[in-house]
Amino acid sequence: MKLAALSLIVPDYQAGHQFFCSRLGFTLIDNVDQGLKRWVTIRAPGGGPLLVLSRAENPTQTAAIGNQCGGRVWLFLETDDFARDAAIITAAGGVFEEEPRVEPYGKVAVWQDPFGNRWDLIQRA
Repeated sequence: MKLAALSLIVPDYQAGHQFFCSRLGFTLIDNVDQGLKRWVTIRAPGGGPLLVLSRAENPTQTAAIGNQCGGRVWLFLETDDFARDAAIITAAGGVFEEEPRVEPYGKVAVWQDPFGNRWDLIQRA
């Protein structure tokens, strides 16, 4: 077995696609009409599991946008050039919560996407 995908609740498919694909450079893998919803999958430029963009369908799901992990960082982007990718994230509309810091595992900083999800950008040591 392998982890193939994670669901990411977004306000709507277009907003998710715009930020992740048009601004950050993620690749659109699938965009399949299923009637009332769509199967929209994307992948980070360097690979890894798919993100399934899931449009919020009710008040509970809408309330979970940006808080799918109870306010914790739960998404991790790994980079081989921290400064380059931090600049791309910032230009795309991501907001860094802190200055980069050095941890035993590498250089890291927490940032938020426009939907409030907290991510780590990590350059491994």
